[in-house]
Amino acid sequence: MRVLPFKIPKPENSAIVYQEDVEIYFYDKLHQHEEIQLSIIIEGKGTLIVGDTVNYYNKGDVLVIGSNIPHVFKSDLEESSNSHMQSLFFSKNSFGTSFFELEELQVLQPFFIRSQHGFKIISSKKIIFNLFFKLKTAPKLKVFTTLLELLQIGSKASYKSLSSFIYKKKYTDVEGKRMQDVFEYTMKYFQKNISLKIIASVANMTKNAFCKYFKKRTNKTYFKFLAELRIEYACKLLLKKNELSISEIAHHSGFNNLSNFNRQFKAIKKKSPSKFIKMN
Repeated sequence: MRVLPFKIPKPENSAIVYQEDVEIYFYDKLHQHEEIQLSIIIEGKGTLIVGDTVNYYNKGDVLVIGSNIPHVFKSDLEESSNSHMQSLFFSKNSFGTSFFELEELQVLQPFFIRSQHGFKIISSKKIIFNLFFKLKTAPKLKVFTTLLELLQIGSKASYKSLSSFIYKKKYTDVEGKRMQDVFEYTMKYFQKNISLKIIASVANMTKNAFCKYFKKRTNKTYFKFLAELRIEYACKLLLKKNELSISEIAHHSGFNNLSNFNRQFKAIKKKSPSKFIKMN
């Protein structure tokens, strides 16, 4: 499988692809595809990077990843031994370039607008899961009508965006491999000290060239991205029922001192770690 772009295996004359993934871990290479991806997470949890933003996915999530948005799932094998996802892949032009422009389908436009940055559906999840569970043995016409129903739910449901910035140009294979290496290294070693020299060498670039390259494609500096990844991991630890102190969680998340951790946490989450625990 090539890193970028990634082609969804599609039967001939099929406009919609239903796919079920039951693995130890999900496909963990940075990739993008023309099709919009609508998925439910039946089992598993881990990190999900969409565009420029670090997210976490869990069992029970409903995720929408828009056309050509770079993304990668990194399953957390310590938290879950199985990964199970059902997905529908389709494009806005699957049924003709003007199909979704019909007056009768204008109510679905919010779904496509939200999908441009990816989003997580917060409400109506039980209904969505029940619709998905019927797709495995459904005839093609039923899959089509179910998709329209899912789009209508996704247009009206409460949601949370998965990304704040999307690089509009498609990645070349070389660019895709470079960004994949950077993300993969960062997700593997974020608890350790990562210098600009080290991460630039991972990208096979000079330090100055790498800073410009990463900022152009994510709209943020590499070290802001690294801090966000560390804080998201810290949030996961803070919500666990464990005996770790905030200072210990800061250390486990890759911060050398508590004051820097508190400062970064408040800058990203707009609240202190202790207040985050109380609110959740």
